[in-house]
Amino acid sequence: MRFAPLPALLLLALTPLAQAQTPAAAVASEPAKPLAVVNGKEIPALYGELVRREMAQGQPDTPQLDTRVRESLINLELLSRAAIDKGVDKNPNLAAAMDIRRKDMLAKAYLEDYVKSHPVTDAEIMAVYDKAKAEPAEMEYRARHILVKTEAEAKKILADLGKKKLKFEDLAKKYSKDPGSAKNGGALDWADRGAYVKEFSDAMAALKKGETTKKPVKTQFGYHIIRLDDTRKGDLPPLDVVRSEIVKQIQQQRIRDAITAARAGAKIE
Repeated sequence: MRFAPLPALLLLALTPLAQAQTPAAAVASEPAKPLAVVNGKEIPALYGELVRREMAQGQPDTPQLDTRVRESLINLELLSRAAIDKGVDKNPNLAAAMDIRRKDMLAKAYLEDYVKSHPVTDAEIMAVYDKAKAEPAEMEYRARHILVKTEAEAKKILADLGKKKLKFEDLAKKYSKDPGSAKNGGALDWADRGAYVKEFSDAMAALKKGETTKKPVKTQFGYHIIRLDDTRKGDLPPLDVVRSEIVKQIQQQRIRDAITAARAGAKIE
């Protein structure tokens, strides 16, 4: 059983904004000393904290990192000032891009705040889980495939399977371009149809156990030869396994609710 993938929302995906927030412990009672002063303009210490988190990517602070952060912000101040002096900021495309970026960050901050102020409850989680449990179990498939670039290659392999009686597993190891399955004789893990692109999924589901596709199956990845090894009814994973996924889905619904509410009170022409 697989829960539906989370839908993408244009520009408004729920992206954590921790890198843009200052921990309460870092807030001093007095203003922190500026990171630098460039042509009389101060670069606030907060800027350094934000850029440091971005550069560090979870690595510990070092004097070298502090230097990189400071020099980067000095360069940023000088170059952005030079751009303004030259009138680059008046370019309509740049101005529009900057405005969109600003609104995007504000929208994300608003949505994150909305989700935090409407926490997911245990009752909601259990309701989603019980609904999934009540639905008919999805069929899961265990298949093998051989992926090649051209139809001609695929047809030759099919001929070798039919006339020369060569083993599917051996041909997959020799010819398949799928690095994840080739070394295992083309074997794929148990999965339902949603795990595959439609062309592959349709061809696989049409097979009987032990049967191989009679023609190459074309997808965006190339040409596949598919063998269906087994099928089974999928079991719903325990709640503790899918709990975090359910929470994410409910949070996505919160985002849709916030967008719907914002649009409901707007005059859109």
